[in-house]
Amino acid sequence: MGVEPYKTHGFRPTLVEWRLKQRMRKHEFIFVSDMGDMWGDWVPKEWIERVLKTLRWKPDASYFFLTKNPRRYREFRGLFTDNMVLGATIETNRVYNLSRAPTPKERFEEMSRMEWKHKAIVIEPILDFDSEFVSWIRKIQPETVHVGYDNYNCRLPEPRLSKTETLVEELRQFTQVETRGLRKAWFE
Repeated sequence: MGVEPYKTHGFRPTLVEWRLKQRMRKHEFIFVSDMGDMWGDWVPKEWIERVLKTLRWKPDASYFFLTKNPRRYREFRGLFTDNMVLGATIETNRVYNLSRAPTPKERFEEMSRMEWKHKAIVIEPILDFDSEFVSWIRKIQPETVHVGYDNYNCRLPEPRLSKTETLVEELRQFTQVETRGLRKAWFE
């Protein structure tokens, strides 16, 4: 859907009204709030309700939501429709304290409890992980998993490429996996 709002508003939470009025093409797959997190605790409930109610009236497209705060999905359970995919970023099963987001374990617990058939997990930027990470993803039962390395050269604690490739192989045994930007870790 483009980056125009970020040129105008930066990364301040903003409800971009004209986006709600846009026509959606049949079979279009839309990443809602790309480059943002409309499920953050700082986002007013009214904004989220407005977006979800608008999308209910545009059933020909499919919508992908992504958050590091999946607990917030519970507040809006009755507003989701079958053409909405609820996703969470879970980049590891370790605690690295790199952001103020809920811990990976909290995100895992929320997603594994969530009763929704259209779930996705984004492991990007992937951080080094322990062997139990695969069982976490299996328990969540996502339709799809996206795996990718940091593309901003932030020198994060990444796993070796061989470890990531093994993870992808294991995930493919029970879900669809898409990869992007797989490469050697910055320290390899």
